[in-house]
Amino acid sequence: MTTPTTPPSSIEEIIKQRPPLRNVNKEVKEKLTRLDQLAVWITDRVGTMGFFLVIFGWTVCWLGWNLLAPKEMQFDSPMGFVFWLFISNLIQIMLMPLIMVGQNIQGHHAEKRAESDLEINIKAEQEVEVILRHLEYQNSLLIAMLQKLGVDPAGVLTDKTSGQR
Repeated sequence: MTTPTTPPSSIEEIIKQRPPLRNVNKEVKEKLTRLDQLAVWITDRVGTMGFFLVIFGWTVCWLGWNLLAPKEMQFDSPMGFVFWLFISNLIQIMLMPLIMVGQNIQGHHAEKRAESDLEINIKAEQEVEVILRHLEYQNSLLIAMLQKLGVDPAGVLTDKTSGQR
């Protein structure tokens, strides 16, 4: 086995070469317009059980009032519920594109996070490669020292692994 004459590059060299880590969440948040922030806020809230319970409660109250209240106090004719259907459809029509906008923004954010994760993984892989090169270099130095002392490195390894002394 030949002994390398120059040690591998150091971690400090790798760290100097790489760009600093960045906070993707902060970057994306800073680039959002007020309308984008509103769309994300609404998208986050609409997809909750709280919103479902509000809509469910509103529906139960509306339909219950218009079914059970005296005729002169009902404002939406029972069995047709035209006004309730109209308002429900307006809510759906307004929320559907708004949720899609919010999901697009959230998807863009997820892509940026994935890119950042890839960059970090690549940096970590480079650092692991440097560490492995250092370990191989140290291993070759130890083998060379053992050979200069007249000790067979293979024999040392087999004695240790087999439990014999």
